Amino acid sequence: MNGIDYFVMALYALMIVMTTLWAMRRVGNTRDFFAAGGKMPWWLSGISHHMSGYSAAVFVAYAAVAYKYGLTIYFWWAFPISIAVFIGSVIFAPRWARLRIHMNIESPMEYLATRYNVPTQQILAWSGVFLKTFDVGAKWAAIAIIINVFTGLDPLVGIAISGVLCLFYTVLGGLWADACNDFGQFIVQFIAAIVMVVAVAFHLGGFSNLLTIWDRLPAGHTDIVAGPYSMGFILAYFIIYTLSYNGGTWNLAQRFIASPRGKDARKAALLSSALYLVWPLILFYPMWAAPLLFPDIADPSQSYSIMAMQLLPNGLIGLVLVAMFTHTLSMTSSDSNAITAVVTRDILPVLLPKRFGQGQSSLLVARVTVVLFILTTLLIAVNASRFGGVLSLLIVWFGGLVGPISIPMLLGLLPWFRKCGSAAAITSWAAGVSAFFLVKFVVPDMSTAQVVAIPVLLSLAVFVLGGLLRRRPVSAEVDVLLNALNQDQAEELPAPEVASAYQTESR
Repeated sequence: MNGIDYFVMALYALMIVMTTLWAMRRVGNTRDFFAAGGKMPWWLSGISHHMSGYSAAVFVAYAAVAYKYGLTIYFWWAFPISIAVFIGSVIFAPRWARLRIHMNIESPMEYLATRYNVPTQQILAWSGVFLKTFDVGAKWAAIAIIINVFTGLDPLVGIAISGVLCLFYTVLGGLWADACNDFGQFIVQFIAAIVMVVAVAFHLGGFSNLLTIWDRLPAGHTDIVAGPYSMGFILAYFIIYTLSYNGGTWNLAQRFIASPRGKDARKAALLSSALYLVWPLILFYPMWAAPLLFPDIADPSQSYSIMAMQLLPNGLIGLVLVAMFTHTLSMTSSDSNAITAVVTRDILPVLLPKRFGQGQSSLLVARVTVVLFILTTLLIAVNASRFGGVLSLLIVWFGGLVGPISIPMLLGLLPWFRKCGSAAAITSWAAGVSAFFLVKFVVPDMSTAQVVAIPVLLSLAVFVLGGLLRRRPVSAEVDVLLNALNQDQAEELPAPEVASAYQTESR
């Protein structure tokens, strides 16, 4: 890299600063900070949902999978996510927006105190915060690897630079800054990805050769199922993606919560689904072609970075680095905002009820919590190798634990599971988490598919069974809530009026 590349990066940093300063003017309270005041347009919400759904780990851990195994990465990552979000556009996304309208929520976990009870809410909130702390730490570690390859900077320095930039716009601009920067980052990524495809085509001898790489790739690179990524693994991850990308991952739920109406949330989900279906085919093409251009890369996790350094002229190298860098900022900043919403809206009012009333939160406290969370995740990133590396943190730990946490939260939105109460939720969570640690650390020779699938399937089974065995009637408050989430009639009312009507009816 040279001065031109760093100039491109400086322009990107300036874009973030200007966007954040604009977003600050739209943040007057925590409702704006956490939920964009319920005014986020569907196209911005959809692009932000897509951009917040993956980080620079795509260009590190997933690039390694594409380099070693080929096409399978699309069929166990992007394609299942597209289908999962499409399903969610009908079932889950509109309900998140209606939840904000009917209950005036700002956090995805806030409604659980009504749907189940406060202890259930606290168990799921605390375990989710713990899980996301490690998940975000893995993403910082991924961007540090990329910065090291491009610039030679020590990974610790790369982690620090990423963290400071994320702190700036997350603390000041909240969800508005996250979403607007996501849009700018999408434009940068779009240009950079096209540039990489053009560069690969040029070095392969022309665009016509892009379509013939499959005959020349190593054996097995065109297989849907390859290496450790079995059909069982793909099916297990489809279940996990359905839970995660429809709100089980809290920052993605926020994009729907911020939508003005249920139909806006539905359109946002459909846009994100379409992007996951089409865009990764372009994004991964250079990674799939990498074995033809660089057949002897010692560390496949560096394949995308090495290709950019070798194939692109100065200036465009900086652009590609910015594009990869932006993915981590998109995901980590939105994660940080979501975690802060849960801590300030759900955890602190229970821990310190005299200082933080239920449903009340301070903008200052929210911003301090963001700082503390990001600093903690940066410490995790520094020690990522102690947890098995980036891929292990992302695939095994997150995949194994997100199901037990998100099943009671997501299925709790649906009327079909109205009989699943707090007992079903807690036992489901406990069974899934226990199963993960059992198959991960006690039972020998378990495959990745088994480590990921067993906890989520057991948790799902226990939750459903708990509802079937319940004999007590469902409370009127839960019935009112679920019926409200199942219809659009009240969506045109202002949020405070609907929340007041809901509280009166439930009493």
